[in-house]
Amino acid sequence: MALSSAGRHILRTTCCTVRRFQCRSKAVYSAVHGFNEEDIRGKLLAFPGGSVDLVKQDSGIAVMTINNPARMNAFSGTMMIELEERVTQLEEWTEGKGLIVQGAAGTFCSGSDLNAVRAISNPQDGMKMCMFMQNTLTRLLRLRLISVAMVEGMALGGGAEFTTSCDFRLMAPDSVIQFVHKHMGLVPGWGGAARLVRIVGSQNALRLLGGAKKVDPEYGTQIGLASGVLNPANGTSALAEAEQWLAQYTKGPAAVIRAVKQVVVSGRELPLEEALRTEKDVFGTVWGGPANLAALASKSKHK
Repeated sequence: MALSSAGRHILRTTCCTVRRFQCRSKAVYSAVHGFNEEDIRGKLLAFPGGSVDLVKQDSGIAVMTINNPARMNAFSGTMMIELEERVTQLEEWTEGKGLIVQGAAGTFCSGSDLNAVRAISNPQDGMKMCMFMQNTLTRLLRLRLISVAMVEGMALGGGAEFTTSCDFRLMAPDSVIQFVHKHMGLVPGWGGAARLVRIVGSQNALRLLGGAKKVDPEYGTQIGLASGVLNPANGTSALAEAEQWLAQYTKGPAAVIRAVKQVVVSGRELPLEEALRTEKDVFGTVWGGPANLAALASKSKHK
C-alpha cells in the first residue's frame, strides 16, 4: 500500500531523527576537542599482546572476551584498538539483541598493561589514550544491545571501569570489583567515575573511589553495582548461566529489543524534550511493524 505524502513525511522525519541520534551516540570527543584518534592509534600499536575476541551467535547474543591471561587480562595497546573495532562491528550488527562481556581464564580484567602505561606516561599521550577509551566505552554503553559484564575473579582499575560500560553486572561468588586508581596516584579516566555515580549514587561512588573499597557480590548487590550473583550448578558454566539470565531481557524480535535499548539511552542522556521526541520517533519505527501486527493478531490485553 502506498504511503500518503503525510505518511512519507513522518517516515522521513522519524528516520532522520533516529539517524541523528545514532551518529551523536558514536563519539564523545572529536577534532573540536583537540582529539585526533589516529595520533594515539599509532602509539598504541607499538604495544602488542592479547586480544579482544568476539563471537556473534545466531540467537542474537554476542560474547566478547578480554583475552590476555598472562597479564590478568590487562589491556595492551593493540587490545584497546581491537576493542574499538569490536564495538564498530557490534554497531553494524542489525540482528543483535544482547552482549555478554567476560574475561579469559576465570578473571575479568586488571585494567591497563603497565608496559604501555609507562611508555605513554606523558600527559599529552595519557589524555589521548583517555579520550580514545572514553569514546570506545561510551559507544559500547550506547549500543542497541542489552549488555552484561560477567565478572569472575578480579575487575581492577580500568577493568572495574569497563564493568560500568555495560547495562548490568553479574558477579561470580568469589569475584571482586575494585577501583584501585587512588593507589596508582590516579582517578578513573575511561569514564568509569561518571558512569559509577549514575549507577550507585555519589556517596557510594566516593566510598568506592576514595577508599578503593573492594566490592564483593554481597556489597555490590547492596549498593546496586551488581545486578545478580552467578551460581552455576550441575555442571552449568558461568557463561551459560549469564546467557540464561540475559535471555529474560532479550527474548523477542531484535527490532523491538533494540528499540527498547534506544529509548532507555535517550531517556538517560538527553534533555527531556529531546528524549521525548526521540522516543516518539523510535516508537514510529516499530508501530505497525511485523512484531506489533503479529501481537495484535494473536493477543488481546482486555481478556
